[in-house]
Amino acid sequence: MKDTNESLFERAGASIPGGVNSPVRAFRSVGGCPRFFVSAAGARLTDAEGREYIDYVGSWGPAIVGHAHPEVVAAVQQAAARGLSFGAPTPAETELAELVRSHLPSMEMLRLVSSGTEATMSAIRLARGHTGRDAIVKFDGCYHGHADSLLVKAGSGLLTFGNPSSAGVPEDFARHTIVLDYNDADQIEETFRSAGARIAAVIVEPVAGNMNLVVPAPGFLARLRELCTHYGALLIFDEVMTGFRVGLGGAQTLYDIQPDLTTLGKVIGGGMPVGAFGGRREVMQKIAPLGPVYQAGTLSGNPVAVAAGLATLRIVGQPGFYERLGAATRQLTDGLTAAARAAGVAFSAQAVGGMFGLYFRRELPGTLAEVMAGDTVRFKRFFHAMLARGIYLAPSAFEAGFVSAAHDADTLARTLAAASACFAELADA
Repeated sequence: MKDTNESLFERAGASIPGGVNSPVRAFRSVGGCPRFFVSAAGARLTDAEGREYIDYVGSWGPAIVGHAHPEVVAAVQQAAARGLSFGAPTPAETELAELVRSHLPSMEMLRLVSSGTEATMSAIRLARGHTGRDAIVKFDGCYHGHADSLLVKAGSGLLTFGNPSSAGVPEDFARHTIVLDYNDADQIEETFRSAGARIAAVIVEPVAGNMNLVVPAPGFLARLRELCTHYGALLIFDEVMTGFRVGLGGAQTLYDIQPDLTTLGKVIGGGMPVGAFGGRREVMQKIAPLGPVYQAGTLSGNPVAVAAGLATLRIVGQPGFYERLGAATRQLTDGLTAAARAAGVAFSAQAVGGMFGLYFRRELPGTLAEVMAGDTVRFKRFFHAMLARGIYLAPSAFEAGFVSAAHDADTLARTLAAASACFAELADA
């Protein structure tokens, strides 16, 4: 008997908590059964039942050149043939570090790790070790991985489940984390006036992508930079999602802000597990073996993963890549907005580079509260109506979406035709 998505989900539940290895994959926010995918190519995914979908999740961002790009696959195959892991330095990891530095000048030195969570966790430890302070400022709805200090009013999956934090995080960890409202410059100023001497760092998604897509208000990032400089705290840009996604130089180049530390992931691994953190040379030299801040990883700089990242960054570095990607993403969001408006459905959408946000509300949100005020019931209906038509969106109203270079004119046209029919159904109900 052939496997179905339902039978695979039931089987997985016997061995894996919730049947998934990352919570949002379980479809708890939207209901129904998650799709179990067996292959992907370009902008399309194929599930275990043989059904094809146009993909706007893109492995949550990394698949910027499309799934199974021939150049990336060839690079991985060649690297794998030479050995899967050495636990020792390789020339390729230096090459990847140099390539990242060439596009993000703020990263004077960097260290490769295996995930975005590992990158942000290490950056926080480094900031504390460099400044000798304990407190970290983050913003409500921003998600920086599942390290204990950062699972305080986090976004993404935690918003999906309605939990402001996580069980298992000691209060002593959480008390060193100050949580403020994203885009509220007055609040961050007041916080620095009262607690500036104990703040080691401010960590922020420069474009928030874990409470859906929320762009920084004019002057917000610049004020963070000014305050961190004035009070001697480090400014950490979490560009795990935006790095090489919103532009070749990330959000820091897009908004012309230079952070002290940057964390990266997703795109720099080309679909393989790679992360990185880096920044000012004097700060990075505090990392072992040069300094007292310890960080290590057996698989850091893994040669197969690094090969995928190098191949991907070479493709996105080609002239005109981001102009084409941005135009395709805007075509999608403009088309969705027009279709919703024609059907009389309260809806808005926006794009930054290859990222986009969909909101079932008339005005674009600028805060977590405004995102939360959207019509999640209508989103769920839209999600399943699109899924039935072969369009795979993120299974949560609190996740950004992603377009790749493989989303061509025909793919976008098919998506918008499906959306028009879905919006018409929502209007009739």
